[in-house]
Amino acid sequence: MAELLYRLSKGAARRAWLVIVAWIAVLGVAGAAFALGFGGLSSSFDIPGTASSKVTDELADELPDFAGASGTVVFHAEDGALTDAQRRAISDLVASATDLPDVATVNDPFVSEQQRQGQAQQVADGRAQIDAARGQLDAGQAQLDEGRAQLDAGQAQLDAARAQAAGAPPAVQAQLDAQQAQLDAGRAELESQQEQLDAGRVELEAQAETAQLGARLLELADGIALVSADGATATVNIAFTEPRLELAEASKQAVVEHFTAEPIEGVEVGFSTEISQGVPKILGVGEAVGVGVAAIVLLVMLGSLIAAALPLVTALVGVGVGVLGVLSLSGVVQMASVTPVLGVMLGLAVGIDYALFVLNRHRKQLLRGIELHESIGLAGGTAGNAVVFAGSTVVVALLALNITGIPFLGLMGTAGAVCVAIAVLIAITLLPALLGLLGTRVLGRRARARIGQPDAVATPTRAMPTWRAVTTAVVSVGLLLVLAVPALSMRVGLPDGASEPEGSYGQRAFELTKDAFGAGANSPLLVTASLPDGLDETEQLRAQVAVAEAISEREHVSAVAPIAVSDSGAIAAFQVIPTEGPSSVATEDLVRDLRSLPPVDGEYALGVAGQAAINIDISEGLVGILPIYLAVVVGLSLVIMIVVFRSLVVPLIATGGFILSLFATYGAVVAVFQWGWGAELIGLHTTGPILNFLPVILVGILFGLAMDYQLFLASGMREAYVHGSDARLAVMQGFRAGRSVVIAAALIMVSVFGGFIFAEATIIRSMGFGLAFGILVDALVVRMLLMPALMHLIGRGAWWLPRWLDRILPDVDVEGAKLERTHPHV
Repeated sequence: MAELLYRLSKGAARRAWLVIVAWIAVLGVAGAAFALGFGGLSSSFDIPGTASSKVTDELADELPDFAGASGTVVFHAEDGALTDAQRRAISDLVASATDLPDVATVNDPFVSEQQRQGQAQQVADGRAQIDAARGQLDAGQAQLDEGRAQLDAGQAQLDAARAQAAGAPPAVQAQLDAQQAQLDAGRAELESQQEQLDAGRVELEAQAETAQLGARLLELADGIALVSADGATATVNIAFTEPRLELAEASKQAVVEHFTAEPIEGVEVGFSTEISQGVPKILGVGEAVGVGVAAIVLLVMLGSLIAAALPLVTALVGVGVGVLGVLSLSGVVQMASVTPVLGVMLGLAVGIDYALFVLNRHRKQLLRGIELHESIGLAGGTAGNAVVFAGSTVVVALLALNITGIPFLGLMGTAGAVCVAIAVLIAITLLPALLGLLGTRVLGRRARARIGQPDAVATPTRAMPTWRAVTTAVVSVGLLLVLAVPALSMRVGLPDGASEPEGSYGQRAFELTKDAFGAGANSPLLVTASLPDGLDETEQLRAQVAVAEAISEREHVSAVAPIAVSDSGAIAAFQVIPTEGPSSVATEDLVRDLRSLPPVDGEYALGVAGQAAINIDISEGLVGILPIYLAVVVGLSLVIMIVVFRSLVVPLIATGGFILSLFATYGAVVAVFQWGWGAELIGLHTTGPILNFLPVILVGILFGLAMDYQLFLASGMREAYVHGSDARLAVMQGFRAGRSVVIAAALIMVSVFGGFIFAEATIIRSMGFGLAFGILVDALVVRMLLMPALMHLIGRGAWWLPRWLDRILPDVDVEGAKLERTHPHV
């Protein structure tokens, strides 16, 4: 590999313009592909096969009107209650919104409130009518009873007359028979009236039961409103025809534009995150500042403006090719909005670092007097070889995200891997071509004056004191463990409206809804109940009441309202308003509680969906996959390091250090984004659960980058040891040889990642912070302090490897040591 990269880099330097034009062409092709294939990004996340997705699929079959995406528009009067004119203006906007793309229904909150009040009045009127009818029936029954008593008295008189008229003439008997017939006819009439009265009572009781059930449902739904009690806030519910994951960004933006195009005087408007949360900006001011800081680090280290510009130029080209190429596939596969942002993060960071490693080696060789093209070839065969290997570890770690079985996470990993792979290709082709054109101008004037002179950096002749190694190891491990403590209380989820940028549509809608209707109004749940076949309307109503009462009895439930029964009668749907917001522990507990309930009355099995439930399902799925993914990455780390360093101990040190720095990073993220420590320093106005896929993403990215620094430091130690230095002295020699470039590379990565901390989207903020802090801790504490200290304490044992394993392991020659045989300049 080293010899191949030597020839590739040297050939690129000799045919510089051909290589440069080829990369420009590749960039142009990526841009054209983006223009033709870009299909938009999604701000929603999902995991197939979760409990909520199964409920959503069931709704799509039985109640399709409730399977599509939905969101709310919140109107709030800035001074007192909404006036009649303001209400009319809102109603006009609602009426014209039904023509918007992908919009199924839009409710008028004032009409809905009138209907709700009308239903309550109808129930009250119905009860009064039923009571009146019951009184009439009772009066009728009393009359029938009185008539029956009169007939009984007449019958008694007639019977007495018959007894007295025994043996009377036939004419008298005929007269008595006629009276008996009259009594029998009267009794038959009374029985007919009794049957009618009984039938009326049965019908009335059925109506009374229906009214009672309806009243009970209204009572359980009390607290669900679209207009606040003070009349200052009104909520417009919008249902879309497309599912949440398939709803086009343009359709959401059309809603925002419709309701904001002509502002209503004195009325503030907000949109729930389901509508307002768009695609975050890929680059902003913070990111530009981060790149600027990286440029300063390069300039200070290299001492040449031209040299400092090279890694930036090559990194930007790589980002352009990688991100445009990835985005060109968004028309074919559904792509989360953070996917290209991750590509930009990694492309910039590793692109600058990898170019720096090769450039630094080339500059040192030029100072020793090596010929230009030979130096470029040797830099490609040594540092370039290490870059290829280091980049491969990052690529493998990112591609391993696909084993999680979570589509959006696997796609993010693949996109990041593509950008890293392109950064590697540029470092071994485009960078050598540019170096060939620039010649010795990559050195400053003072440096060019020293070409051919002996190196000014002295090689260490003494190892570090053992007491220092012990102290360093103890303090480093203690510091990392302390930093990891907050991770014990980590909660994961997806950001809600409260975490949106302060003053944004999403944040205002969240706060206005919370203030007017309670925190739970921001986290409605959609609960389904399966119904037996063949239920009539009354039986369906009884089932709805039974289910609603069972739900209302659960802790953390504010209100329950039935919203529909499918045409087939198989499913009843309910809206459930929790007492707390979407990110609260109470809402999570409620979702789990409802799902754990046995079928209500032994018949009606429940299912739970809704945005809050979906977020909980995604979080649980990601937490469940984290140990498996971490085990895969740790196993991969051990195998790779054993092959590279031909040692069993060094891989254990490297992997153990990675795990310590990973959990220290988790702890720092929890302390800032969940506990709020120092949140104001980065402009974070609210705290909440940690982004649910961040722990998994951090494992993949930090592992790959940590192995980069491990490689560049430990390979120098091994090289010194193999060339005859004492094991402890080799640690110091390898450390001195690689520390400056590793520190510079780490600071560059921290600068680039840190620039994303000040992005608008909380998702991007937490990713930027986690990656920046993780690199800082791993590079400066684990690789620069803990690893050398442990290597010193272990001594020769650090390089022990069983002979049988040494014979079967391939010799990867990461540092290109074999080039010494054919290229003595190295």
